[in-house]
Amino acid sequence: MYRAVTRGIQITVTPQFIPERSSPEERRYFWAYRIEILNLSADRVQLRTRYWHITDEVGQVQEVRGAGVVGEQPVLEPGGAFEYTSGCPLSTPTGIMVGHYVMVTDRNESFQAEIPAFSLDSPHARRTVN
Repeated sequence: MYRAVTRGIQITVTPQFIPERSSPEERRYFWAYRIEILNLSADRVQLRTRYWHITDEVGQVQEVRGAGVVGEQPVLEPGGAFEYTSGCPLSTPTGIMVGHYVMVTDRNESFQAEIPAFSLDSPHARRTVN
């Protein structure tokens, strides 16, 4: 579990390797990740956009930008939460994801709520000990 808090917006990420959607022989690895967004602030906020920076184990980078998450732009009242699950395919057995959501308050102030960096690790990763 990975967690970050920005301006009272707490984002918790729990990644999980999904072997049944992966095929190491075909260089296809898949992870699901569950995200919980909790509004610990006194402001009502809406998640407007998302940004992901995904790096695989050989340094190949993918950037993903878009409106909302899973087809929604949720509004979170103070104390409110929103949870969703999504996925990430890679061609390597490990990687890392990090990003942010653009949130907008009722006063039309926008800010980036940081999504903590989290690792995508599969049992097929080569381990080295230094």
